Amino acid sequence: MIAGPRPDRTDDLPLGAVVTGPAPPLPGFDIHAGSTVTLEPLGMAHAADLWRVAQGADRSFTYLRYGPFATEEAFAAHVAGLSGIGRQPFFAVIPRASGTAAGWASFCDIAPDDAAIEIGSIWFSPALQRTRAATEAIFLMMNHAYALGYHRVVWRCNALNVASIRAASRFGFTHEGTWRCDGIVKGRRRDTAWFSLLAPEWPAQRDRFKAWLDDDNFDENGVARKPL
Repeated sequence: MIAGPRPDRTDDLPLGAVVTGPAPPLPGFDIHAGSTVTLEPLGMAHAADLWRVAQGADRSFTYLRYGPFATEEAFAAHVAGLSGIGRQPFFAVIPRASGTAAGWASFCDIAPDDAAIEIGSIWFSPALQRTRAATEAIFLMMNHAYALGYHRVVWRCNALNVASIRAASRFGFTHEGTWRCDGIVKGRRRDTAWFSLLAPEWPAQRDRFKAWLDDDNFDENGVARKPL
């Protein structure tokens, strides 16, 4: 006897957790203020300050798709272009110690329907790198993303960018794998390392950030007593 076709059914197949509620909104062009840094919507008012800290900092653009820039005019045109991307809010990173912009970062590859968002296209000048203000800037962006209702926050970088990979680990992201030869940047093949941090993981990481950023964790010279 030949069996007939099985009826189509899905109740015996494994499925992911049910998701309810509306999709999170797109992040806006808001000001985010911390104790050591302020994030302002990137604009031409920041261009001159950013150009100053970009001098002698060609290495800081090595793994980005853009830069370094030969002239202030070319740099300013780039800043204008970044500030005009409606669905990718860029922010000037302004340490309170100096009161002037020292880098930028953005929310990108935003997928509200999937509750996923990336913090990317980050350029921190040498004056900003490895500072308390730099860490707080990333914390403010991560905290805002989860507050909006995003479930997955992504960090990705050139797989050869050791500093960015270390930063991802320090910030609590989990390495998901590497996309091989997924891009060509400045005439060279690029492998991309992917990292993520999910909403259920954020409360513990948020507490780590807050403990590290606390004034009591820094000595009189501004050096952290304990690592993040």
